[in-house]
Amino acid sequence: MIKTKIVLGLFILLAFAQQTIAQQDPTYTQYNFNTQTINPAYAGSWESLGFMVLGRNQWVGIKGAPETITFSIQSPTRNENVGLGFNIISDKLGRESKFGISGDYSYRLQLKRGRTYLRLGLKAGMTNYTNNLSQYAQYASSSSDDPINQIDIDGKYLLNFGFGAFLYSERFYLGLSVPKLLENKYISDYTNYSSIAEIRHFYLQGGYAWDLSEDIKFKPTFLARVTSGSPASFDLTANFIFKDKVSLGAMHRFGDSFGFIGQWLFDKKLRIGYSIDFTISELQHYSGGTHEVMVSYELGYRTRWTSPRMF
Repeated sequence: MIKTKIVLGLFILLAFAQQTIAQQDPTYTQYNFNTQTINPAYAGSWESLGFMVLGRNQWVGIKGAPETITFSIQSPTRNENVGLGFNIISDKLGRESKFGISGDYSYRLQLKRGRTYLRLGLKAGMTNYTNNLSQYAQYASSSSDDPINQIDIDGKYLLNFGFGAFLYSERFYLGLSVPKLLENKYISDYTNYSSIAEIRHFYLQGGYAWDLSEDIKFKPTFLARVTSGSPASFDLTANFIFKDKVSLGAMHRFGDSFGFIGQWLFDKKLRIGYSIDFTISELQHYSGGTHEVMVSYELGYRTRWTSPRMF
């Protein structure tokens, strides 16, 4: 029944996506362990105090290509049903720079079917938005006296909030979230220039882990993104997990890129991951690929599950 709901939800989201036109928030290849940045309900799901750091360098070799650094920390509270989280995201694209901080609150509900849980979460945060337009190269036909060419958007603060739901057990998860409900704009006080600084994103993600043998698990996952002003984005990833320590896999972002992922778990607490993906667009002739490094650490180890967490 759960698998059927996952499939139906995915097709509903993709059908709605046909009505959308600009992917704006950062894209991640190792999204399985970076869920908190897009879904506040994920906070507390580790059931221990832990943090995650991820660095992403996109389209290496192209000047001004996206560069993203993410830091997340989460922890349960004395009330074991309540989880708290905190996130920092630094995202740069050309002269545009966004530095955001946000806090997460989640509440866990235990469903009747054993160890299956539903978390509901709220996110609230602020983004410092900068775009130094005066430093961009101009076309020969444009005028250097144009007021728009003289604008530097420096230190524009944007407040936002969002929500999410996260259904999970030891072997599967399904998340639905809208991390930023408000579509914030920058409007100049002395020209007619305006810039959309934040666009509303809808996320649907899920995954399941099967035992292929005593020492090998197979974990397929997906992530669908829908934004206003951009086509839908759909990631499909398949990972093989060996002895609950080493994970090797591949991903495909439909119509955009493909890549490979490797992760190593040390002593059930320290997780180190690396991914590389290659675009299939015209940028492939100029880019050396996209590189992503992830490190996470848990200060305690949860005993609720029989094996290390799968996500």
